[in-house]
Formats: sequence, C-alpha cells, structure tokens
Amino acid sequence: MNPYAPPDILFGPLFEAVQAGRIFPDSKTFADFTPKLPAELILERYLAGRSEAGFSLKAFVLEHFELPHHFAGGFEADKSRPVEEHINALWPVLSRQADQKAAGSSLIPLPHPYIVPGGRFGEIYYWDSYFTMLGLQAAGRADMIGQMVDNFSYLIDTFGFIPNGNRTYFLSRSQPPFFSLMVRLLLEETGEALIGKYLPFLEKEYAFWMDGAGGLGNEKKAEKRLARLPDGSLLNRYWDSSDKPRQESYAEDLELAEASGRDSRLLFRNLRAACESGWDFSARWFRDGITFSTIRTTELAPVDLNALLYHLEAMIARGYAWKGEMEMLEFYQRKAEQRRDALLYYCWEEESGYFLDYDFVHGQPTGIPTLATAFPLFFRLATDEQAGRVAQNIRQYFLKAGGLVSTLIHSGQQWDAPNGWAPLQWVAIQGLRNYGHFELAEEIKKRWVALNVRVYENTGKMVEKYNVEDMSLTAGGGEYPVQDGFGWSNGVLLRLLKE
Repeated sequence: MNPYAPPDILFGPLFEAVQAGRIFPDSKTFADFTPKLPAELILERYLAGRSEAGFSLKAFVLEHFELPHHFAGGFEADKSRPVEEHINALWPVLSRQADQKAAGSSLIPLPHPYIVPGGRFGEIYYWDSYFTMLGLQAAGRADMIGQMVDNFSYLIDTFGFIPNGNRTYFLSRSQPPFFSLMVRLLLEETGEALIGKYLPFLEKEYAFWMDGAGGLGNEKKAEKRLARLPDGSLLNRYWDSSDKPRQESYAEDLELAEASGRDSRLLFRNLRAACESGWDFSARWFRDGITFSTIRTTELAPVDLNALLYHLEAMIARGYAWKGEMEMLEFYQRKAEQRRDALLYYCWEEESGYFLDYDFVHGQPTGIPTLATAFPLFFRLATDEQAGRVAQNIRQYFLKAGGLVSTLIHSGQQWDAPNGWAPLQWVAIQGLRNYGHFELAEEIKKRWVALNVRVYENTGKMVEKYNVEDMSLTAGGGEYPVQDGFGWSNGVLLRLLKE
C-alpha cells in the first residue's frame, strides 16, 4: 500500500459514507482522524457490520478512530497582558514536534518542529508559514524558522514540490510559492553562505511550476501550471492534478456540483486550483464575478502567482551568483526578466490602474480588482507611475476602518469583502513603502493593528481573518467558522508592532 495514500483511497466506501452523510459538521474532521487499527481491518469490519440492525456509523467511527487535536482550541488567554505577550505565549501552544508516522493517518510526518496555524488547522500550511515566520523573526526565533525551512526542503526532496499542507490529501497541489521568501528571510539571520544549501530545493520547486512547458505548442494554450500567451511568453496558473471532490470538503463539493449543473470534474478541478491559490474562495475566480458555481481558476494567469515566481527565479539567480556560475546566473536572470515583461504587459490595465489576473482563454484581464494588485509593488516590478495609480486605488477603494479589504465584492466568500487578511496587509504595506507611499502604508498599519488589538482585548483571541468594514462584527463567509490561533495573524501583527 502507498504510505501516502489519502483517506478516500484507504477507506473507500466508509470514507464516502461518512463524508456524504455529514456525520461530522466539518468534512475535514474525518479526513484528519487517526485510525486505531490497520485500515484494511477497519474497512473489513465496516463492510461486514453496516447492514446489521442498529448499526451506528458515527459510533463505529468514534470506536475505530482517534479525534484530531485542535491546537490552541482550549487555550485560555490572560487579556490583561499586552497582545505581544499573548502571541509569544502562543508559540509553544501552536508548535508540533518532529512527527512519527501513524499508519493510516493523513498526516505526512515532518522531521523537524514546526508551527501550525491553529484551530482546525493542525498541520503546516505552505504560504501561511512565511507570514508566521515574520513573527518568529521578530520574536528572535531564527531556530524555528530554520527548522521550518528544512521541513519544506524535505517536502520538496520527497515529493518534488511543497504540498498545500502536510496531509496526504494535499499531495495533488501546492500553494503560493513563498519558499524563496522563506529562504531570503533565513539568510537575513544566518548570512548569504546558506543559500548554497537551499539552491537545489529552489530549483526543484521551480521545475515543478514549469513542468509541462514542452507540451505547449501553437495549438495548446495551457498545460498543467503553465499558460502560453499570444506572443509566445509563458505565465503560470494555479492547477490541481486531481479532478475529484476535495477529501476535506467532500460533501460541500458534491452539493455544489449537483446545484451547478456543470461538468463535475471540471468544477472540482477549478475548486482545487483555487485552493492552491490560497484564496479559497473569492469572486476573483468566478466568471460572472459573484456566483460560486462559475469558478474558472484554471483559465487565469494570476498576478500574485507570477510575481512570486519572478522572485523564485531571481533567488535562484542569486544562488548561482554566490556560487560564481555566471552562465546559470544569466539564464535565470533572463527568465525573471521575461516573466516581468509578460506580467507588466498582460496583467496591467492602464484604464483602471490595477494589476489584474489575465484571462488567457478570452485574451483579456478579468476586470475584477483585488488586493493582489499590490504584489508587483511588493517585488518592485511596477513602474513609479503604476505604483502611484495602485496606491490611489488602494486608498480610495480598499482602505476601510480596520485595514484593507481583499476585494470590493460582497459575495459571501471569505476572501471577499468585508474581510481582511494578515498576509495581504503585509504585502500591501511593504509594497507601498517600496515606492515611497509611506503615509498610506502607515495608515493601513495603524488601522489593522488597532483592529487586531481591539478583537484581542474583547475576546482574548487572535483570529484567522477580520471584518475590516464593520469593526463591531466578526469576519465570516467560507466553508467553516472563523478559526482562532492564529499563525499568520500572530506573525504579521508581532512584526508590525516590533518595527
């Protein structure tokens, strides 16, 4: 049996019965259970007993599986102490030690300690971890940053890429590629020489994102995570190698497919691709800009993804510069320059003054403004004029009482209005600073910090996302309740407070 087989493969009809029957309110719960007995024996017992009178599916599951641990779920905060002390007290609560493989568990064991987001998220998440590391750096925890970077290197070495998280059901997709920024952060603590250690992993991750380039010809616009543009240049898209319902959101996906009337496999692929984006979910991905069932993530070249891959190319070039290998340095510099040129040509919309996702199927920007417009500023890809127009739009449309809203659309999805998220605040603040828009950056920081502190003082919690439009309300939307903990909110707030 494949040691990394996901729970739907291990438990087949039992998995389908539990998830489709909504035995637990959150579909992720059963996906994260640890079996007490070998999977084959549990499945055999289920098949033999399910038709017996009085059989209780929930009782059977609770007898044969251990519940997942909710990190920080029972943590009692002392609201009288400052929020900085609260966050630093949470690091050990959100820590996992090096894992031991439990047979049949969906958890992929990691060789070093790491920080999890908290709540229902008891595993490491790829892009979350960079923003968590910002707080670890502010807290003087370079040791944990190094251990987490080594865990991600291990995942790249084992699977050829960094999965969405260290769960077997995440092995069909990745997340926004922040590994190169993690390495850059670590180099700030250790010095440049360490880049030689991580260069092979940076290149291997790059190969994952560029896989399929050979399959793109004049007639084929896209292959895996790549899209060929009309002038022959390449940009990347989000993708997932599976077109089945998500194991951790099984019932929800089946219900949406039935209600949508769409080809279910195409729908599931686009749902999964949006999960790879980290923005799961947002009207950003919807064809009509409002309706969930019109999701079409795989038809878009996202501005943030391609800005991140520009940085990955630049970091690989930096690694070869350190090694003194000029030919490889120039190769990756050319790749980065080509991507920058393509991003600025296809994703910049002069009329509106936004960087937008590019719809390569229909040959035009999506026309849906999102806070991803700040990513080219974060990586210094924009011209001064473009940065000025983005700053003007952010101030006029995105800036709310508690910080920046993710999009301007109220769709009911968690990555849309009225919600604000820590990673996007950080990217926007730093991007604006890069172009001298210090007053606006400071105003965003002030409002976001005030909202975080206010929620903490009222509830004793740091949470996953915040309602930035109405500071008297909690955030909402999405497939699950607001989670507390919370890794990246802690990281960004602590870093902003320590500046």
